[in-house]
Amino acid sequence: MVISRTSAWLLVAFTLASVLAALLLPAVPQPLDYHAFADHRTLFGVVNFLDVASNAAFLLTGATGLLITWLRRAQFGQPAERLPYTLFFVGVTLTAFGSAYYHLAPDNERLFWDRLPMAIAFMSLIAAQISDRISVRAGLASLAPLLAVGVASVFYWIHTERAHEGNVVPYAILQTYAVAVLLLMSLVQPSRYTRGGDIYWVVAGYAAAKVLELLDRQVLAFGHLISGHTLKHLAAAIAGMVVCRMLWLRRRIAG
Repeated sequence: MVISRTSAWLLVAFTLASVLAALLLPAVPQPLDYHAFADHRTLFGVVNFLDVASNAAFLLTGATGLLITWLRRAQFGQPAERLPYTLFFVGVTLTAFGSAYYHLAPDNERLFWDRLPMAIAFMSLIAAQISDRISVRAGLASLAPLLAVGVASVFYWIHTERAHEGNVVPYAILQTYAVAVLLLMSLVQPSRYTRGGDIYWVVAGYAAAKVLELLDRQVLAFGHLISGHTLKHLAAAIAGMVVCRMLWLRRRIAG
């Protein structure tokens, strides 16, 4: 599939704008109150139990996705197309362990292990969509650079925190970039497969997760049953499950 000149320029322009923003915006350290989650309840001897245990949803999503990706039923025009999706689900699976580790005793050092697999998942999904919507060759060629940038943003952030010059801006821009590029590609470039519109639901799930994260305390205050951050984990895992469903149901579009 050939990408239109307008679509290509939009992607290039947005990428350059994101790079410039990461380089030029003032440094912002990770706010320490980010680690002050609302739900501290201990259950079965596990502190912050629900924030920890809810990461099982990522494990379920990642394992399901890996199984679907490598089943013969999954539609891939070329075997190499499985690689970006495999790495996406590996990232989701590792997020289960990294996030659970972080929530047992939240601080910047442990947050590194939460963010690293998430960066792998974000960048791999972009490469997977490039493969689906532009060309397999372009998707595979972009995979390593995207992963390098994603991983570098997390290492850069923790390095600046350790040097007492914290700067979380590049990582924040990376997250915004990933979601915006997925949305932009979905709008301007059709997939070679059916179910391409499911990416909108993935983006919606991510947006819901971010809103729930911001409303952590307010959600817990409503009935004192579950916090916004716990629901954030579930919403993000559901977004990953949408990718599983897409791969399970999609078919190659002829032509």
